Amino acid sequence: MTSPLLDVALRFAQAHADRDGVARTPIPGVTVIRETLPGALQYAINRPLVALVLQGRKRVAMGATTLELGAGDSLLIASDVPTVSTISTASPAAPYVSIVFDLDLAVLEALVGEIGTAPFETGRSVRVDPTGPDVADCALRLITLLERPASLAVLQAQLLRELHFWLLTGRHGGAIRALGVVDSHARRIGRAVARIRQDFAQALHVDELARVAGMSVSTFHEHFRAVTSLTPIQLQKQLRLIEARRRLLWEGALVAQAAHGVGYESVPQFTRDYGRLFGLPPAREVRAAKARLQAAA
Repeated sequence: MTSPLLDVALRFAQAHADRDGVARTPIPGVTVIRETLPGALQYAINRPLVALVLQGRKRVAMGATTLELGAGDSLLIASDVPTVSTISTASPAAPYVSIVFDLDLAVLEALVGEIGTAPFETGRSVRVDPTGPDVADCALRLITLLERPASLAVLQAQLLRELHFWLLTGRHGGAIRALGVVDSHARRIGRAVARIRQDFAQALHVDELARVAGMSVSTFHEHFRAVTSLTPIQLQKQLRLIEARRRLLWEGALVAQAAHGVGYESVPQFTRDYGRLFGLPPAREVRAAKARLQAAA
């Protein structure tokens, strides 16, 4: 990975990162991540994205599949799948640094319309490949604009479009292309996932989700699991638990508040589900997190 890209990303992160090491940029869908120490497990159901690792190493697991990536690698998450990740190599002198680009489906759709459809890959929602030189060059020109705000407003849209073009025509292209095809199963399921994200605390109605996807209920179940690796109910449950964990650890919510706030009616059921996913019941994890903070103080 080019040193100039690391340098500008690190400067921005050092000035703007929050306590989680996340530095959100004024460029839509672009975030810089900086971590100075190997971290605890991070649970997420990400939207489609590409992450360019500039320094350090990270481990990402989806189900039984574990991927390792380091400087010069790109991580593609091509659908809304649950992942567990951890920073494996980082230090104050050489922090882990990556740039995350959310994939814009409207931009991909327009590009596919111009380039023309081509065969696309299915079944590999998460993958790691070396970052292509065209992607790295475009990312550098885009991120450099963070230090030139007058130019950013004029040039960011065309550079984001160019970045999507290089991703679409590069190593990740086959896995990304389905996201740019309006009637693909990936796009249809994506509409249903967006509805679940929007209303994750509400009761889930599979027939309504199938209608949003434009599928019969049986076809919807088949393709939903193929794209996300989960059933709709499992996806909703993980979204609820991940949000509840954030409220507990970062907002100081009580266990009952977090449970009811994400749609659980039963606190004991919430506690059981939480322990299965995260390895500790919620109250114990909160106590463990407080102990770690006190030890570090």
